[in-house]
Amino acid sequence: MSSKTMIMFSGDLDKAMASLIIANGAAAMGDDVTIFFTFWGLNVLRKAQKIKVKKAFMEKMFGFMMPRGVDKLGLSKMNFGGAGAVMMKSMMKKKNVNTLPQLLESAQAMGVKMIACTMSMDVMGIKEEEIIDGVEFAGVATYLGEADNANVNLFI
Repeated sequence: MSSKTMIMFSGDLDKAMASLIIANGAAAMGDDVTIFFTFWGLNVLRKAQKIKVKKAFMEKMFGFMMPRGVDKLGLSKMNFGGAGAVMMKSMMKKKNVNTLPQLLESAQAMGVKMIACTMSMDVMGIKEEEIIDGVEFAGVATYLGEADNANVNLFI
């Protein structure tokens, strides 16, 4: 069996879509897939609702400035204050392309392993309670162990 790993560094809508389309495709082909979410990529895993957790001032500021939930992600290019993301979602709907929440749910249902980087969570003040269910929490050594055995490794 083949395996694929990805580092999801970006929190951009289009890049998250691309990585989850690849992950779903690989999982549908029977491959083991691991996505390691780090830095801005952690925003893909944040719950949409505000979760009450104790945070220091700087942690609160990071949380305030970052999008909460996949529906709040902007485009990497031509975002235009969110208008680009709205247009992209509209076109996707017209073309019957799965939404980012649907792709995330599908990937989890097919067994794609999602790992949230604990070091990045600490730096950015993101608590485990703020992350969607079904995600593992680990450091870079865990990702590297998965990557050692993979025949494809991507950085998105």
